[in-house]
Amino acid sequence: MICSAEALRDINEVIGIKATIPKQPTWIDHVYSCDYVYPDGSKMTLSVKEMSNPAETTAYFDSRAQKLGKVQELQGLAQGAFTTKDGSVVTRKDYKVMTVDVSHLPAKFGVPPDTRTNNAINAAFTIMNCWTGA
Repeated sequence: MICSAEALRDINEVIGIKATIPKQPTWIDHVYSCDYVYPDGSKMTLSVKEMSNPAETTAYFDSRAQKLGKVQELQGLAQGAFTTKDGSVVTRKDYKVMTVDVSHLPAKFGVPPDTRTNNAINAAFTIMNCWTGA
């Protein structure tokens, strides 16, 4: 889902700049991931880690908050979400945790230009909106 043509189209629309079709997605250690690369060479990485139970999901979600530096909780997005020090967004839904890593985007990006955090929130919301029952 996060690396599909539909996701690319929808995220391009909210960011306002067309990324290239995500290159070969990876599946490593239960993490599905791909890069959205933009014409200027900057990129946004979307990844989803799949767990097998609520406790494992909570532990991983909390570890992301520690590792990435949780800044602000985002109410109403998935079953929990927060922004990080570099502007990225982490969400959880069922036994999955999605990270929208915008650390390789310029401070202002998109058309019209917006902050990394707002771009990450918009991308996360776009994906979660398509995620059944999100």
